[in-house]
Amino acid sequence: MSGQAASPRALLHLLYNSARALDVVQTAREMGLLTALEKGPVTLGELSTQHRLVPGRLYKFLDCLESLGLVQREQTTDALVEARYTAAQGLSAAAEAVVGPHSLERDREKYNWGALYGHLPEVLRGERSMPRDSFDWPPSTPEQVAGFEASMAAGLGPILEVFRTHGSKLWKPGQKLLEVGGGDGTLAARLLEEHAGLTVDVYNLPSTEGLVTHTREKHALGGRLGFVGGDFLHEPLPGGYNAISFVRVLHDWPAETARMLMKAAHAALPSGGRILICEEFRTPERLAAQFFWSYFLMGVDSCVSRLREVQFYLKALTELGFQQPEVLPGPFELVVATKA
Repeated sequence: MSGQAASPRALLHLLYNSARALDVVQTAREMGLLTALEKGPVTLGELSTQHRLVPGRLYKFLDCLESLGLVQREQTTDALVEARYTAAQGLSAAAEAVVGPHSLERDREKYNWGALYGHLPEVLRGERSMPRDSFDWPPSTPEQVAGFEASMAAGLGPILEVFRTHGSKLWKPGQKLLEVGGGDGTLAARLLEEHAGLTVDVYNLPSTEGLVTHTREKHALGGRLGFVGGDFLHEPLPGGYNAISFVRVLHDWPAETARMLMKAAHAALPSGGRILICEEFRTPERLAAQFFWSYFLMGVDSCVSRLREVQFYLKALTELGFQQPEVLPGPFELVVATKA
């Protein structure tokens, strides 16, 4: 909270104690301590009274949270009960998203990361890889397709937030969106529920059509949610849309493939049409959130999974003939540009 980064030694101490640190954060969340701390400053005495906790033990517990940078302590006397604490802004929401019962990190545990654990020297030398029956890229079996698309749908919260924030700027009644690599259609369905005049077609591999059909029926969207089967690596993108979106798609491919897809969008869009790119841009927070996949995909050479700076996309869009590229802020930034 102070803005001062932990030293390498301090960080390594915390990493070694990661299981215990997670136990502390989960306990604070489940007991309601994070919510109380976010309403602070609150004294240790107040916390111990409200939650019926032993002050001396609570002090040590709060030291653990402070070491993680999640709370800040102010103390002007040596009396434990007078120490005042304040939580980092947004801590409760962050804890729910990362360690809560439906968190993205919990969803990732279903993947066979244990195939690499303890074998990283062999992985780095190219002597060991992720078994293809555990994970293949692109997904090669119906089970892999369904599992991967479910994981992508589970992480849509921050993306929905940025689309919701800028919705009035993005959509006009009667517009049609092509969502390239749109998974099982969950994002499209949520957009359609919030924008009555919008129509969305998901463009994805034919093997995902059944997943989109299920989403359409689940949300009772009828003809407003469509599906176009294809392979963007070998076929042009279909035309007839006011906007084309790439949501967490381009970072999975080499730079030349990402540029090819942006070029394909330019070719498919009419004059005045817009491209929307909501990506894993390279920032310290995104690198942290991406840690699991950076680790897991060391054993999957076919998936690039490269977090690029947003400037890569802005520069490429300008070079490809798009105009007025801009970055709309949010938990996931959204890059928007218009075809002349």
